[in-house]
Amino acid sequence: MKLQTFIEDHYSEEACRRAFKQYRLKAGVICKQCRSAEHYWLSTIEHFKCKGCGFRTTLRSGTALEASKLPFRYWFMAMYFMTMTKKSMSAKEMQRQLGHKRYEPVWLMMHKIRLTMGKRDDIHKLNGEVEIDEAFFETVNEIEEGEDLKRGRGSQRQTKVLVMAESEAVKDEKKHRTNKRCGYFKMKVIENTASATINSEVEKAIEKTAVATTDKYTCYAKLKEVVTEHRAIKCPSKEAHKWLPWVHTAIGNAKRTLLSAYHRIDGEYLQNYLNEFCYRLNRRYFGLDIFERLAFAVADSTWYN
Repeated sequence: MKLQTFIEDHYSEEACRRAFKQYRLKAGVICKQCRSAEHYWLSTIEHFKCKGCGFRTTLRSGTALEASKLPFRYWFMAMYFMTMTKKSMSAKEMQRQLGHKRYEPVWLMMHKIRLTMGKRDDIHKLNGEVEIDEAFFETVNEIEEGEDLKRGRGSQRQTKVLVMAESEAVKDEKKHRTNKRCGYFKMKVIENTASATINSEVEKAIEKTAVATTDKYTCYAKLKEVVTEHRAIKCPSKEAHKWLPWVHTAIGNAKRTLLSAYHRIDGEYLQNYLNEFCYRLNRRYFGLDIFERLAFAVADSTWYN
């Protein structure tokens, strides 16, 4: 959706309210009392009324907008900027664009949208040939008083992330291109790189029938317990990008995206920022539909009841 089209369709608060109502009706309204999906619309007070028990549901209730006092138009503008721009946008910049006085409500709104993005991607699992590797993102974490700052993998400034990418072998004679084609991606923050942790995340993110390709790092030693086939490739660290091209491309792009938009990221919220990155990456060919998909997901009450 081009900016001019967006402005024409969402020119006022009332237009955004009507649009959100249509997304809610499309997603389905679920009664919190009896779980019924059949409702009347009470136009005088703008509530949904359950046909079964008579319980009334507001337009925001049960969605990502619940308990938010920000205008509907703010939410639509935030979803537009977070989906239709290539790079990420900080909450401070979003606050400037919206013209809102306070920073905290805008920051919270953006994180709720990122949580919705993550929930949407968690519905689907990766399949086929999947590259797996771990990455370390620089974040701001609390350091206990008197604790020494470590270096390398154990540093308190590094947050561990498990990166997974569908990767299908293709024939391509062009030397500057990899001989693999990428599909969908997942990035999950992990507490440690123990085998049990890796297996748990892989089991939730990848189909049992998948073929996993990793390096020889010991944390992947028991990966056969959760996938059909595991290919562990021994390769020098400088040549890892040749064997696992798409996870390394995704890691590099994610780090550049975060560094270009944010001065600092708390480790507690890193997963939300990765949700946003993967959501756009996985829908890179959706074109104008990506905004519509996100608006539908935000209005879907089945995730929040």
